Amino acid sequence: MKIINASKITDTVAELCMRANYTLRPDVKKAIQKAAKREKGLAGYAMDSILKNIEIAEKGSIAMCQDTGMAVVFLEIGQDLHIKGNLEKAIQEGVRSGYRKGCLRASVVEDPFGKRVNTGDNTPAVIHTKVVPGSRIKITVLPKGFGSENTSTIRMFLPGEKSGAIEDFIVETVKKFGPNACPPLIVGVGIGGTSEKAMVIAKEALLKPVSRVQPALRKGRARSRPDIDRGGCQVSELANRLLRKINALGIGPGGFGGKTTALGVNIETFPTHIAGLPVAINISCWALRKATTTL
Repeated sequence: MKIINASKITDTVAELCMRANYTLRPDVKKAIQKAAKREKGLAGYAMDSILKNIEIAEKGSIAMCQDTGMAVVFLEIGQDLHIKGNLEKAIQEGVRSGYRKGCLRASVVEDPFGKRVNTGDNTPAVIHTKVVPGSRIKITVLPKGFGSENTSTIRMFLPGEKSGAIEDFIVETVKKFGPNACPPLIVGVGIGGTSEKAMVIAKEALLKPVSRVQPALRKGRARSRPDIDRGGCQVSELANRLLRKINALGIGPGGFGGKTTALGVNIETFPTHIAGLPVAINISCWALRKATTTL
């Protein structure tokens, strides 16, 4: 049995908090660079400003956005791993340490309905845990800013609902809230499970690589993949239709109009009840920050 001291997890989480806020994911950066080449006028200026912002943050090890987010921590814990110490406390201390050491803004208030006093260290983080085979732990930190988090939406469709109604719901949500979420956006969609499960997998969808063309539609290999045989092709086709429709809205970078309202649409699914069809949306701004490591 492998043993890890909780202090190691604390140090790792602290480093991940800083890395996620300083350095943009390579796939997101590449998508922004590609989109910038298509934009002109104010939209082009907005994209150039975003790229300059990313460069300054990376070179200076400073936050790429003043909203350094509420820390969302995803854990995949091997069932044969033993953690020596308190895992919950280790993660919270890691967030506390990372945000203080990294000069990252503390944005969390301890009483959401009362005086809303700032906790001063951006804790507590939100933690999602999965138990998996093996003896390792995978830690992912997703700092989620609330300009985009405030656009989160869920609708409980009936199972007989036509796919067009689901597409309309997603597109209309982006149309209504998109300009406030710092576009160009990455749209995470969760379909299935229960209401809370749909919301979680919508956020997990943001952890997937961002691509303008979903893998199931790439030439030559898509139809033979096992995940495609289980409905992945249908999901990928839906993602691509949604991306086209969302970009046709013309909201564009910074809300200035243009061709790129969204960089990508990522969809996660989960089995659901015979009487239900939950559909959840979790949108990210262009600064889709994530850092991951495995111990």
